[in-house]
Formats: sequence, C-alpha cells, structure tokens
Amino acid sequence: MTTMNALETKSVIKTYQSDSGLISAVDDVSLTVASGEFVALVGPSGSGKTTMLSILAALLKPTSGQVLIDGVDLSGLDDFKRVNLRREKIGFTFQANNLVPYLSAVENVELMLRLNNKLDKAGKLRARELLARLGLGERLNNYPGQMSGGQQQRVAIARALIHNPSLVLADEPTASLDTERAYQVVETFAGLIHEQNRAGIMVTHDLRMCEFVDRVLIMKDGKLTQILDDRADIRKLSSARN
Repeated sequence: MTTMNALETKSVIKTYQSDSGLISAVDDVSLTVASGEFVALVGPSGSGKTTMLSILAALLKPTSGQVLIDGVDLSGLDDFKRVNLRREKIGFTFQANNLVPYLSAVENVELMLRLNNKLDKAGKLRARELLARLGLGERLNNYPGQMSGGQQQRVAIARALIHNPSLVLADEPTASLDTERAYQVVETFAGLIHEQNRAGIMVTHDLRMCEFVDRVLIMKDGKLTQILDDRADIRKLSSARN
C-alpha cells in the first residue's frame, strides 16, 4: 500500500520588509506529511513555526515556493478557491479554542458540517459519537463557559476533525492546560489522527508532548534545521526540560 503525502511544501519562503531590511520569517522550507502521520513542529520563539503554520493553513501566502494539499498547489488558487479548500480540506485548532460561546459543545462541532453543507442526520450522529469518543458524551449540551479548558480543547479537536479534512493543524493546543490534561488531549489527538488517517501537525513549545508524535520538525531562524524520526531520539527530546 502506497502512503500518500497529504501535505507537501517546496522551498517555501516568507519575507517581510522592516526598518532594518528584509527579514526571512520562513527560509526555504521543504517538507512532507503523509496521511496518518502526526508531526510536531518545534523551535524557539521567533523561529518561524507560527508563520509556517499560517502558510500551511492557507491563511498566509508565501513570498515564493509551493504548498500542496492533496496534490493541489495553493499558489494556483484564487481567493475564493483558497477559502473553499481551507474550509473543506483543513481542520484547525487554535491555542484559545475559538469556540462560539453561545453554541453548545455539539453545536460547535456541527458548525463545520453546516459551513460545508453536510449537516445531515449522519453528520449529527457523527458529531455526537466523536465527542463521546473524546470523553464528552455527558457534555454535549454544555456551553463553552460551562466546561474546563481541557474539555473546551477537546471540543475544538472534534470540530477540527468532524468534516474529514486531509490536514489537521494545531497551534499550541496545550498552552492553557495543566500537565495531566495536556497529556490526555495530545494522546487523544494523536490517536484520532492515526485512526482516521489524517495528516496532523502540532506546533508546541512543550517538548514533552513530542512523546505522541511520529516525527519532530525543528525550526530555527526560519529554517528547518533538523528532522527527528527515530523513536529513541524523539523520546530523548520529549524528556528534556523545557
């Protein structure tokens, strides 16, 4: 069975003009992520990982280079087609969750189906089953303000996965969680990525969370400086102090 790359970037560069000259936030980054693979993108503050994630999410256009999702080159799409691709092919979880406060947990998840005109009986059932899989079966009708940070993050994960995207991106998903909840959230997230055969990328500052990923991509000064795919190397990194 041939593994398909859900995501591929080719020599991606993003530059900005500043008072001191041209700044390369992302500098010639090429990478691939296969379906069913969960990858961590790590690096110090200012390394370019957040800019890179925004480019992968089709929220930011690179200065040059290519980003392909399911083989579709984003640079060849107009704004309308980019929005459609982002809505259909990409799932995104934000550090702050960005749940709609006046919608219940299940309604927040169903929102992605509604936006894609796929909110049918089967979709509603799938939303409930996914939340139950995430341990929120008794919280379906709770509003975000009635849930803990970890519970809200799990709703956000369900929302990112419900429309069967090819690529799932997570921006610091554990930043507001205690260690125990962080481990639970990332372990569950990794399990769903593998189980549903999605390509997943998590930006994280917490190296302990790398325990649950298949590869670690390390960025520094806008460049992809190292790729760890050996389990022993990843375990060593995840046991390092932050």
